[in-house]
Amino acid sequence: MTEVNKRYDSVVVGLGKTGASVVSYLLAQGRSVVAVDSRDNPPELERLKQRYPGLPVYPGELSPAVLASAEQMVMSPGVSIREPAIQAALARGIQLSSDVEIFCRQVTAPIVAVTGSNGKSTVVTLLSEMIQHSGSTVRLAGNIGVPVLDLLVEDEPDFYVLELSSFQLETLSSLNAVAALVLNISPDHMDRYPGLAEYAAAKQRIYAGDGTMILNRDAPLVLTMAEQNRNIIFYGLSEPGRDEFGVRVFKDGVFLCHGQEKLMSRSELGIHGSHNVSNVLATLALGRAIGLPVPVMLDVVRGFSGLPHRCQWLANIDGVDWYNDSKATNVGASCAAIEGLAKKGRLILIAGGESKQADFSPLAKAIKEHVRIVILIGKDAGLIDEALAEGSQRHFATSMEAAVNSAAGLAQAGDAVLLSPACASFDMYTDYQHRGEVFARAVQVLQGESR
Repeated sequence: MTEVNKRYDSVVVGLGKTGASVVSYLLAQGRSVVAVDSRDNPPELERLKQRYPGLPVYPGELSPAVLASAEQMVMSPGVSIREPAIQAALARGIQLSSDVEIFCRQVTAPIVAVTGSNGKSTVVTLLSEMIQHSGSTVRLAGNIGVPVLDLLVEDEPDFYVLELSSFQLETLSSLNAVAALVLNISPDHMDRYPGLAEYAAAKQRIYAGDGTMILNRDAPLVLTMAEQNRNIIFYGLSEPGRDEFGVRVFKDGVFLCHGQEKLMSRSELGIHGSHNVSNVLATLALGRAIGLPVPVMLDVVRGFSGLPHRCQWLANIDGVDWYNDSKATNVGASCAAIEGLAKKGRLILIAGGESKQADFSPLAKAIKEHVRIVILIGKDAGLIDEALAEGSQRHFATSMEAAVNSAAGLAQAGDAVLLSPACASFDMYTDYQHRGEVFARAVQVLQGESR
């Protein structure tokens, strides 16, 4: 058993990018720090050893003795607070914190906070561009890849925009966002939560405080989070009410609207799928909540072509459109992409990977309604195969290149091929970006061969 003979201000739990950021911040504040990680060789271990030679680090276990040696545990989002060692430390009175909690206690500029199972990065990126084009300063951080404490070395902007995961929200008690949004709730990370209710409860924590709540009319579970005596802005894909955002059909086309007012034609959007229409409406609602000029917001939307690996159109080859939606690491995201592209014509879906104990029955329903052919890859391809209805045409591939070649051989003019895995990527790839890049290269090779 590990023995610790010193008391520390903080024990940093987890040494990925977030944990390394926390260590650097706390040491710069003159705090005494010890670090632990259940992995023998966590990603940032060597860099931290080189930068802070005297830093006590205990990899390979979450040592109860080390956890008990500090006043507070600063959790990385990749470590579950349900770990027995963490629960034991909490029972002994050790305080629980996180980088986002520390950040929220330090900053004074208004925070806009966004969470949801799918669409977070698209919304926070679009909102940040809207703020910038409105002449204000903004810093974007959180689950999108920039640790929040890294922002504290700079002067405060006019706004902070934070993308927050359920894991980050679990340990958060000081957030009071000027505007907050839960985009949607679909089963994800069921390997970490006992059920959907616990996962949704973690997401709901983003609405703490007295700021404006942005609520999705199309997400029943999110609507149950509405609070009395709070300013609420609703949005959704149906016709909007008086001060709501939505979609209306006119004689001259389909328009995104605020109440009765036409804002822009759906045809002007540079991102694909009805789920992205919803994301744009959500962003417009956030922008209204913080007072951004409508003309500026609409100009930004018109010029926004989306983020890589998120229902990203890659090419049209011999009349077949190819879409990279590698970021769809859960069933809800894939269903949204499938349904969003349904009007593009017949779909060929490439799916599979690490399932995270997901329920694939909603995916099976979406496939039955909109997908002509399914090509399955990865560790849990068999689980998806078992969930699909008898009679649906499906094939298996041992690599992404093989899946792309198979799809090309099966596709007909007017089809769309969609990589939307509904699974994590770690069985075959470094991350979803790596998976999407491999897919994009395979499509590029195919495009070169077709010329």
